[in-house]
Amino acid sequence: MNSYASIKKILIYILFLNFIVAASKLIYGYLTNSLSMMADGYHSFFDGTSNIIGLLGIWLAYHPPDKNHPYGHKKYETFASLGISILLFLTCYQVLRGAYLRFKDPVSPEVTLYSFLVMFITMGINVYVTLWERQRGRELKSEILVADSVHTESDVFASVAVLISLGSVYMGLPIIDAIAAFIIAILIGRTGYKILLEAAKVLSDYSRINPGLIRDVALGVSGVWDAHYIRTRGTANDVYVDLRLHVPPGMKIEQAHQLAHKVEDRIKEEFSEVTEVVVHIEPEKRVKIAENNP
Repeated sequence: MNSYASIKKILIYILFLNFIVAASKLIYGYLTNSLSMMADGYHSFFDGTSNIIGLLGIWLAYHPPDKNHPYGHKKYETFASLGISILLFLTCYQVLRGAYLRFKDPVSPEVTLYSFLVMFITMGINVYVTLWERQRGRELKSEILVADSVHTESDVFASVAVLISLGSVYMGLPIIDAIAAFIIAILIGRTGYKILLEAAKVLSDYSRINPGLIRDVALGVSGVWDAHYIRTRGTANDVYVDLRLHVPPGMKIEQAHQLAHKVEDRIKEEFSEVTEVVVHIEPEKRVKIAENNP
């Protein structure tokens, strides 16, 4: 529950910053008729909207396990990430449409010193948010914070494209404004795809760690004869592992239980992203009989 409180505070803080950044770009973009700045402003606005989705997602995800959800509600955080990717695709469409209309009906935006000042300040805020949110996301093993930091990172690259556009317009090349908006749309779409791909990995139980690496760790524990049927799933920072261990046939249940705990602890030490390990014990004699009698 402490993690939930921390993630909630982070998202609210970033929500506030994102809406300040979005308002600055949108207002000044409209005042100066800069399509690339307005596109970047919409991008920042949807950063804030994704924070709201994230708040709803973690509120659901951090509900404790119940009768109908014995494994908890963690995947609601993944569904929230899917919501963020959908918003990004919608933003991509809107920006592409604006760029197309600007190509058809060219308009020369007004570029001033304040245009550059607004972009540099807002870009600095986004760089800070990206680095800080990603670090906290990894520390708290929060899928939604990591996904949102990727979203904000795309805003930084978009801001660079806007700065290039403003410089080009200032030098008498207004068509660059529409081209920059098109580039921003591609960046937004790419970010949406990355988040969608990561969410798909979680929902499809994509293998997170090479089984051979886990087997090597298990074999390093004295008393383990072999390890097989190793499976991993979960998010990149919240991995679940299960495996089967071969132990000497004469090993007592209590000893096998202690051995399983040692293997579990060793795996968690070696792979910080692992949250839970389920170990199945199989006496070596039983395994050999099974192999001879498929």
